[in-house]
Amino acid sequence: MSKKDAIYSVPKSTIGDFSFDEAVVDVFPDMIKRSVPGYSTIIDNIGLIAQKYALPNTNLYDLGCSLGEASIVMRRKVSQDGCKIIAVDNSPAMIEKCERHLHAFRSNVPVEAVCSDITKISLENASVVVLNFTLQFIEPELRRALIESIYAALKPGGVLVLSEKIRHPNQVGDELLVTLHHEFKRNNGYSELEISQKRSALENVMRIDTLEQHDARLKQAGFTDIVPWFSCFNFSSIVAVK
Repeated sequence: MSKKDAIYSVPKSTIGDFSFDEAVVDVFPDMIKRSVPGYSTIIDNIGLIAQKYALPNTNLYDLGCSLGEASIVMRRKVSQDGCKIIAVDNSPAMIEKCERHLHAFRSNVPVEAVCSDITKISLENASVVVLNFTLQFIEPELRRALIESIYAALKPGGVLVLSEKIRHPNQVGDELLVTLHHEFKRNNGYSELEISQKRSALENVMRIDTLEQHDARLKQAGFTDIVPWFSCFNFSSIVAVK
């Protein structure tokens, strides 16, 4: 059973940048459940999307895999012969715990957990690529190249699942989405102090885009069918088909 997230529950004299260190890994399931509306729905449907689009003898990538939830649900759903899942994260603490989670579930689909920077790895022979709340932590100037490398690695008919926290292009609308999200967190037991301190910690490490920016970047890479399939407050998920 995961521990309760109380990382920002006491006042901090200085708030450092948010990082996926051992403290965060220890409470991550609770943190993500109480912070991201619809997270379990997104995870469940990543499995269904992979089931539909996985091609025999191809790779399925979970980039920024954290504890491997997307990888686990893909392993459960994918039945095509010769598929392999490659789960990648740059946090050693995440990968260590991810490997334990993956080994706890038996499957005929092999999975490899890799500790690496997703902007520097070589992608190949892919039918499904998952970026589940990952791109928002990549330096903005590196995002286009990453999306282009994913497009190049995908087989025709392959898909990218891109889930992100998004920014509304107009201030009034953006403030509404932020207000609704903060109320969601309050309803899940986070205090005003926790909400404020975590927002400060994320300020320099999570630079979010608008849906229009994501759409333009995907089209520039070559994706022609871009399907926004999930949206709740300022959280969205897109399937982009090659």
